[in-house]
Amino acid sequence: MQLNRSSIYNLLAAFFQKKEPIQKIKAGSFLFQEKDAAQYVYLLLKGSISLGRVHLRGKDFILKILNDQELIVEYQLFRDNPHYQFYAKTLIDCEMILIKKEQFEDFILTDPEAMNALVTWLSTGYLKAQMKCQDLIMNGKKGGLYSILIRLCNSYGIKTEDGILIDLPLTHQELANLTFGTREVIQRALKDLREKNIISYDNQKFTIKKLNYLKEEVDCQNCSFEICGLN
Repeated sequence: MQLNRSSIYNLLAAFFQKKEPIQKIKAGSFLFQEKDAAQYVYLLLKGSISLGRVHLRGKDFILKILNDQELIVEYQLFRDNPHYQFYAKTLIDCEMILIKKEQFEDFILTDPEAMNALVTWLSTGYLKAQMKCQDLIMNGKKGGLYSILIRLCNSYGIKTEDGILIDLPLTHQELANLTFGTREVIQRALKDLREKNIISYDNQKFTIKKLNYLKEEVDCQNCSFEICGLN
C-alpha cells in the first residue's frame, strides 16, 4: 500500500528505525492474544499478519489481514492498563519494529504532525469497519463472500491475462473465517462461482475472472482502495 509522506506509518518509521532494532518473526507466531496486557505498538515492515478473535465455541474469526507497511494498534489509546482486543498472528515470516506503547503515546502527544496523521488513520479505519459491517448485514453470507473477494483484489490483486490474481494463499477455511461463515457454506458459494467461470482456484490462490459480476451482486459503491481493503 502506498502511503503519503505525512502518514503515521512513515512518521513512526522515520523516528523509531533509528532507535529500535528490526525484529524478524517466523510465520505462525502470535504477537499477542486477546485480553493480553498491551505492551507494544507494532510497525510492520514486511510480511502479512491476521487480526481476529476466537469465539467461546471455538470459531475463529479473522477481522482483517495486514501486509507490508502497516501499523498495528489494537488497544484503547491513552488509557491506564489497556488490553489487546484481538489476537495478532503472522501468516508469513515478518519483519517489524516493536514500539513500547508509552513511547508511542509520548511521540503522538508531543508531535502535532503525528497527532494529525494518527487521527486521519483512525478515521479511515473507522470507515473501513463500517463498510465491512454494511456488506455483511445487507448482503448476507454469499454477498459477504463477494465483498471479501473484492477487498482481496484491492489489497492483494495482480492483473493477469486471466483476470485479477489474489496473491495471498488462502484455504477455504480461512476465507470462511474472513466472512464469518462456515466452510461448507463458503465452499458451495465458491463452487457456484467456479461453475459460472467467475473465479478460479489454484495452489490456494484465487483468480477473479469477472470482477464486475461480484460488484453488481453486492451493489458495490466503488470506494477507493484506501477504504475498500482487508487492512
